[in-house]
Amino acid sequence: MFYIYVLKSQKDGNLYIGSSGDLETRIKAHNSGKVRSTKGRRPLILVYYESFLTKTEARGRERFYKSGAGRRVLKEKLEEMEG
Repeated sequence: MFYIYVLKSQKDGNLYIGSSGDLETRIKAHNSGKVRSTKGRRPLILVYYESFLTKTEARGRERFYKSGAGRRVLKEKLEEMEG
């Protein structure tokens, strides 16, 4: 399985969107400071993820969520989840 994930910084409230074949290990890497783009934004919490059968599908969804339209869709999904 391959995943796209959304992490939220508890420091500044910003979101980080990424993809991985090993979600648990990747989140641990983010929170241990091993990922340059999120090192100064720790701690991070997982707020959303989707799973895919192929890496290509996951990367395509990651690119979509990083676009303007994708960020709007993602914002709506997160707001629905919060209730």
